[in-house]
Amino acid sequence: MDATVRFYHGVLGARLVATIGTEGFRHYFFDLGAQCTVAFFEYRDHPIERFAKPAGVPDPRAIQFDHLSLNLPDEHALESLRARLKEHDCEVTDVVDHQVMRSIYFTDPNGIALEASWWVTDATGRPSDYGDRDLFGDRDPVPAVRELAEAGRLASTPATRLVQDPTDIPDPA
Repeated sequence: MDATVRFYHGVLGARLVATIGTEGFRHYFFDLGAQCTVAFFEYRDHPIERFAKPAGVPDPRAIQFDHLSLNLPDEHALESLRARLKEHDCEVTDVVDHQVMRSIYFTDPNGIALEASWWVTDATGRPSDYGDRDLFGDRDPVPAVRELAEAGRLASTPATRLVQDPTDIPDPA
């Protein structure tokens, strides 16, 4: 958790806004923007098996999560973050041009793959236009996206259950 605070607060500038601590665990929260936080959880004195994977590369150990993308307000913020990462000796990619956004990729001290993006064509804060081929470029979208495009709503949503034990994780297939 110490390295997490040093990275998220010290390198990324995500202000530490709350901490919860008990004899058994720590739970720390970082401000990512208006009403948006990210939280990290650490069990005290519990050995963990570390693993990390690059963003966008399949790995059988990471079925739920590939990477977290952070939204930046403009190209200057993207270039500034890239420079700040390099100043703190953090490896970071060159800027990747995705047409509608430009991104950089890097990893946090926990092995979590991160992306920071500046939207060239801002998709946030406005209604979704599913016919916009620049923003919705998947030519074979999942059924939920087809429902949204055709009916403007989802025909169904999945029910979820709390996982009490790792063996409780349902097979999504």
